[in-house]
This record gives sequence, structure tokens and C-alpha cells, in this order.
Amino acid sequence: MLLSASDSTLLIVDMQGRLMPAIHDGDVVLKAAHKLAQAARLLDVPVMATEHHSKMLGVTAEPLRELVQGTFQKMHFSSTREPGFDGWLPASRRTVLVAGCEAHICVLQTVIGLIDLGLRVALVADAAGSRKPADHHAALRRARAHGADIVTTEMAIFEWMETCEHPRFRDVLRLVK
Repeated sequence: MLLSASDSTLLIVDMQGRLMPAIHDGDVVLKAAHKLAQAARLLDVPVMATEHHSKMLGVTAEPLRELVQGTFQKMHFSSTREPGFDGWLPASRRTVLVAGCEAHICVLQTVIGLIDLGLRVALVADAAGSRKPADHHAALRRARAHGADIVTTEMAIFEWMETCEHPRFRDVLRLVK
């Protein structure tokens, strides 16, 4: 099944200022997440974020912070284990695209938790990162085994638009070029 903008929420997990420098190709991961968040906002997809232990890891990294419409503070690795999280995401949207760090810890545990809540989940591979590439690859394999779709930023963006006749097509195209 293709992704639909009207049914999607973008969840950016723990892409925080003090964590990103430790992530393998962190600048590339951050750039992909930023492009995805910009497209989401253009296409009316809510952009939400979590921050893990923000006193230690800081707040959501720029330039993502300005695009985020809501931030959930957490201490659990899985966002879904945090009290109140299950009612925090937009209830009318049943698909959650997940980006963030670290792919094999907080992202993976959140992905599995969202699936357990009955949501459709797509892990955005190029907008998720870990300190070590092997951990990132293992996270993608495990997420897929649990039922998550594995997509890329451009896959998500073009599925959200559906057609080159979309009224925001040119605006979104500028993001990917």
C-alpha cells in the first residue's frame, strides 16, 4: 500500500543537538530528515518530535526544530512506553513515518511499539541514523521483520504527492533537486 499524506504523521525521534555529532553521517541524516519535514509541512502532514532526556542531549536540532509542530519529552527508549504518548499523536491518522536517532535503539523500539498499537509504520531509512552503520542496518532488518515498511525520503515525498499535478508539486520538487 502506498503512503497517503492525508493519513500520515511524521515522527522525528530524538534528533537532538548533542546526539547528532555522534551519528555516522549525521549531517546527511539530518539533511534528509529536514527535507522530509519541509515536504511534510508543504503537504499538510503533521510533523511531531520526541526528545530523549533533553537535559543531557539538548533540544531538537536545527533546522528541524522550526518545522516541528509538537514535541514530546521522554525518558523511555521507546516513545510508546512513555505515559501519555499513545494519545499524543494525531488520532485520525493511522500511518506514522519514523525518522530519527539512534535507529537501533529509540527509533526501533518506537517503531515496534507503534506497530503494537495497531498503527501502520514506515521507517525512513535515509533519515534515521546510528553511531555505527552495522547497527543502522540491523535496525532496518528488524523493523521490517516486525512489519514496518522501509522507505526513503524521496519515496515518502512522491507517494504523498501522488501526481505531478499536485498543487504543491513544484514547491516540493525544489526540495528534492
